[in-house]
Formats: sequence, structure tokens, C-alpha cells
Amino acid sequence: MDAKSTLTYDTLRFGEFEDFPETSEPVWILGKQYNALTEKDDILSDVTSRLWFTYRKNFPPIDWRWAKGHKQREEYISILNAFIDKKDSYYSIHQIAQMGVGEGKPIGQWYGPNTVAQVLKKLAVFDTWSRLVVHVAMDNTVVIEEIKRLCMPWLDVAGACGGSEGMGELNGCLEGACALAEEETALWKPLVLLIPLRLGLTDINEAYIETLKQCFMLPQSLGVIGGKPNSAHYFIGYVGEELIYLDPHTTQPAVEPCEDGQVPDETYHCQHPPCRMHICELDPSIAAGFFCRTEDEFDDWCMRIRRLSCNKWGLPMFELVDSQPSHMVSVDALNLTPDFSDSDRLERFFDSEDEEFEILSL
Repeated sequence: MDAKSTLTYDTLRFGEFEDFPETSEPVWILGKQYNALTEKDDILSDVTSRLWFTYRKNFPPIDWRWAKGHKQREEYISILNAFIDKKDSYYSIHQIAQMGVGEGKPIGQWYGPNTVAQVLKKLAVFDTWSRLVVHVAMDNTVVIEEIKRLCMPWLDVAGACGGSEGMGELNGCLEGACALAEEETALWKPLVLLIPLRLGLTDINEAYIETLKQCFMLPQSLGVIGGKPNSAHYFIGYVGEELIYLDPHTTQPAVEPCEDGQVPDETYHCQHPPCRMHICELDPSIAAGFFCRTEDEFDDWCMRIRRLSCNKWGLPMFELVDSQPSHMVSVDALNLTPDFSDSDRLERFFDSEDEEFEILSL
């Protein structure tokens, strides 16, 4: 196993990868368009700038304990620190595994796209630094009203006074809402929207392919995660009929922050041309991600999604609605605790299963 993982890592380091194709087809990477004939360096620079998370070895063991100069550089380091392989990092492998164990999922069990989305949603609650709202849209439906109440919690304070008698009480409630908004430092909490989808039974339905491509063209796109054991990837764009992705299947040494808090980040950026695969080879179990920093960005995303839904060259992958449909029951209405009580049903639908696991040296 050591030889296998070391060989894989060395292969990645020495760049034995197919170069990016010479093609007149537009290249789309997370909402940005490139020309492969004239902007190849820009394409590779974009890919290199993305954080690349792979298997790691020699990091502190996973256990049960929950440990409680430049602004842009500081924010970058803070983001990276949230993912490094330490038990007190918000989104480390330790926290992801512990969250699963706490819900009856043994360490080493396959986490499909939906499960990962649900775990990230729960871990984001502890991430007070970024103030992110992570919302997982289920049943192929994105509810605008639901998201706006999550990203603007002061709306609930004002809404609770809608039936108050007397202008004094209403004004007091609105003042409370404004105070809450000021306390949150902004009227909108940045949104990470994750949408688990099943685009076919065993293979992707070709009717969704063009719509999937269009998602990579949206400026709010975070890409797509998907696959099954031994073939799960992070897809960041496409060119022609090929998807562009970052492959985590290599093992690198764990990284320790320096005494000054800086993080050696060279191995967190892919230094070779990105991998590609034909879009028809994509496993139908995926989760699409989008990021809306402001309410205007979310409104713009909604407008773009509605336009996509009107196009005739592909089926919509999900539905966008203003308010909760009558056939849907929210988690709040059921008063469910934030656990995996419904995970078995969801995983069977959204997450592909495979009994073959690839064990890499840790």
C-alpha cells in the first residue's frame, strides 16, 4: 500500500498527465470562459489557484474529543486552516468522520454526495468565522422563501410581529429585527447552496447533459461532486463533451501550520493539467454547489436558473419555487432534530453504492 500511494503521489508531482487539448471549443471553469488555443496558461493558472484536497497521511489520529499582514492572505489562511487535517479544524477529515460516527456511520464507510452535503451543513453551524449558511435543497426543489429566511434571520423576528396589535409593538419588533441584523454585521449571510441530484439510474440520462454544462457557466457555480468509491471527483468545468475535474486519489503528507500560523500550501494546489473524462461516464449521483455572497447574487442566480428552465435543449435538473409546495414538509414543520433520521432513504436515492473500496496508506 505504501508503494502504491507513493507511486501515485510521485506520478502527480512529476506531471505525467495529458496536456490540455488544442480545441476551439470554449472552456468553462466555475463560471469563467476561456479559449484553449490562446489562453492555456490562464486555464492552468485558474486550476492551480483552486484548493485541491487529497488523501493525507501521518496526521493526528481521529478520536472522540471535540476541541473547542495582509487581509486577503489572512482570509486565505483562515480558509485553509478550516480544512487541514487536525481535529479542531472545522471541516477536517476528523470532524467529518466524527459527525458520521455520531450518527451511526463507521469510519471508512462510503459517504455519497448527499451524505457529504448533510455533514457539511451540520459542521457549518460551528463555523462562526465565515458566517456561512449551508443549505441542502432536497427533493430536487429549491425554495426561495426558505433560503431567504435562513440567510436573513431578522426576517423571522419581523414576521413574528405581523399579527401584533398596536403600532408600538410592531415598531418595537422591527427595531429588534434591525438590531439583530446589525449584530450579524450584514443583512445577508453568505449562502452555500448544495443540491443533491440523481440524474439517472445507473448511467446519466443524456437529457440532463446540456443543463449540467450550463451550471458550470453560472458565476455562482462551485462545481459538482459525484461518483462512487474509487471514482469520486470534484468537477469544476467542461470543454466540449469532457468534464474537467480535480482528483483526490493520491496520498500526500499531512501539513502542520507554522509557529506564526501560516500554512505551507504548495500541496493544496494542483500543479499539473486537470483531469478530464467524458460526461457520459459521470455517475448519476451528484451534488451541485453554488455560492451567493449577497442577496443580489442569489436573486441573479434565481433569474439565471429560471432562464435555463425555459430552454428546450435539456431537462431541468431541479425545480425553483417561490414558497414551500403543499406536497413538501419542511424539517422544521416535522420538528426533527438535525440528525440522519432520514439518511437511509436519502442515500438509497441520491448516493451510489459500491462494495469495492480503495484503501490508501495513511
